[in-house]
Amino acid sequence: MAGTSGRRAPYKDTLQPALHRRFSSTATLLLAVSYLEAVLLATWSSYFWSWFPLGPAGIRTALIFACGLAILILRIAHYHVGLKTTASGLHTLGAALLSLQTYETGLWYGVSSLFFCPVFLSSMSKTANLQWITYFSGDRARLNERPIFLACYLGACALSQTIWHYRLDVDRLDLGLPKPKTDNREKESGALSGSLQTALMQLPAVFAGCVKQAVSALFMALILYYLFLRSFAWGWALTFLRPFYSLPKTSMLPPSWPTDVFLLARCIYAGVLLTFLWSAGNTAFSIFMVREPLKNGKPLTSESKDPNGSLLNGLKSKKLSIKSFAIWELALIAKDFEDRRQAIYSDIDRKDGPMWSQIYIICMELLKSIESRTDDYGKPTASAAVEPAAAAPRQRISAPLREDSILNQRAQASGLVGGVDKAWDQLARAPGSSPISELSPLARKTWKSAKDWMLSKEQQQALSPDHIKGEFEQWAANMVKIEWVGSLLRQDFRTRFAAAVLGTPHAEPTLYVHAVQALCQLAVHSLAEDEFGNVHRDVASIIRTLTAVIRKVEALKAGFPSHWTDPSGGRESPEVDGLVDALRTGLDQVVRTFEPYSSDLRLSRGDVRLAKEAAVKPKEVAPAEPAPLAKEAAGKPRSPEERRRSEPRRTHERAQQRVEMEQVR
Repeated sequence: MAGTSGRRAPYKDTLQPALHRRFSSTATLLLAVSYLEAVLLATWSSYFWSWFPLGPAGIRTALIFACGLAILILRIAHYHVGLKTTASGLHTLGAALLSLQTYETGLWYGVSSLFFCPVFLSSMSKTANLQWITYFSGDRARLNERPIFLACYLGACALSQTIWHYRLDVDRLDLGLPKPKTDNREKESGALSGSLQTALMQLPAVFAGCVKQAVSALFMALILYYLFLRSFAWGWALTFLRPFYSLPKTSMLPPSWPTDVFLLARCIYAGVLLTFLWSAGNTAFSIFMVREPLKNGKPLTSESKDPNGSLLNGLKSKKLSIKSFAIWELALIAKDFEDRRQAIYSDIDRKDGPMWSQIYIICMELLKSIESRTDDYGKPTASAAVEPAAAAPRQRISAPLREDSILNQRAQASGLVGGVDKAWDQLARAPGSSPISELSPLARKTWKSAKDWMLSKEQQQALSPDHIKGEFEQWAANMVKIEWVGSLLRQDFRTRFAAAVLGTPHAEPTLYVHAVQALCQLAVHSLAEDEFGNVHRDVASIIRTLTAVIRKVEALKAGFPSHWTDPSGGRESPEVDGLVDALRTGLDQVVRTFEPYSSDLRLSRGDVRLAKEAAVKPKEVAPAEPAPLAKEAAGKPRSPEERRRSEPRRTHERAQQRVEMEQVR
């Protein structure tokens, strides 16, 4: 029996040191990338000093590393877990434009590119003509526009990277599933080498993406510079450099453009180096930070004074990231660590109840939240369901409106003029109604004759409401197929279904997967390790809840509608499908373990049967063989034997039709 401590250690005190070690691993990889870029930027005038770390190469490495370190600090401040489940890209864009975090991210990318610009310019030779000041006719100084364009291009790279940062949701940490236990579980160094290998394998693809991004940023820089930024950048550069150089007082732009093939090539070179620095740091951060919550092959809370108390503190955390790591550790404990499982079973003297009871409540609340969301999908909200009280009719204080003709004619006209007058009066009173339906027969006939005289049948068909509606739908479908437009308007099945099952605005599927695995594994192992028998009382509730959740999620998916902006028509949702697979696996394990004791657990035969049906994965049904009549309708030839067999049936059908016709007569 584990004793309770007076003060429960916060789980973040255990998690933060582990995250710091992972950040150090990320910074080490970023430092290696910075040194590689510093060597590439060397002039190689001296073979030794071009690569020696304690010389100019080391200074360039420190400056380049500072550019990437600023982005890593930004990632620490803004990282989150969970898939964004907003309705469409347009909603995400609107939320990003209204968020201060977006402009903070763009600012730090801009500062990083601003620090990288002088490092790159100082590494270029004089033949590149990238000095800020050039001299003509002796000592006559002139401002060089070429480095100004390069600086603006690096700013365009920062803008492009900010857009990709939020479009790809780089701040998200994609947590993994628990790995199967092996006899030689990886130690901390082994996990590091595995993560390092994964990061190094992704770097070639990251580099290829950086080349594409640098080229696209070049086109953006050319448009922005020559349309908006040239005069502004030229004036500010003169303002900063005039106190140090004897420059002309005029701010007139040079008559020639600064861009040529050599400058554009160097811009792409600088853009690839800068974006690769950012992308390598982001990739390493996303890989190293999602390693299993283990230290030296043991759970993170193993070294705490109160391991169960620290773990329970993390499970009750309101912050999604801390709770996700804590429940991930619980799933690992329930599956692979027998001593920690026994400590959970025997910890019954806690203030808020036994350790198992508190874990059971936390995990069941997560599962029942899925059940409640599936039940509430499509139903009106509580505020919309309450109808407002009918207001009492107000007493009229003036005479009702007159219903006579607006044109105030003394005598009602008849014929065509009367019909037109009536239609005009109706249009004035109800602008949204169609005046054609109010015309008299003579006026309607005259309108049809005029329409036939002015428009052909094809033109009338093209102007019909149904044809216009169909053309608009086809145009909208073609617009959605365009990548940038579709990313803003498309509401795919994956995101919408994940939002309906896992919640909004962020849905972390591994939170529920790990909860299911922890709950089921603790229940399965309790049969041999639970000395006090506290777990068996909740097994029946676990089986019924898992069965209900699986059935309701599958029913919701079968009837979940597709949105018109999703041209693919796919019905895959990896996040929810992975959750359902985990539910089936856990339910199957619990049912197979406790089925012999179903009567003692107060499980009826119906409960066991429904649980077994829910735990079976659906199989793909092969397409049925078409019937002979269907093959004949499709134009496929039939054999004489098939025709002979179908002839009596067709004769009987014809006779039945004749009898029915006689009865009708």
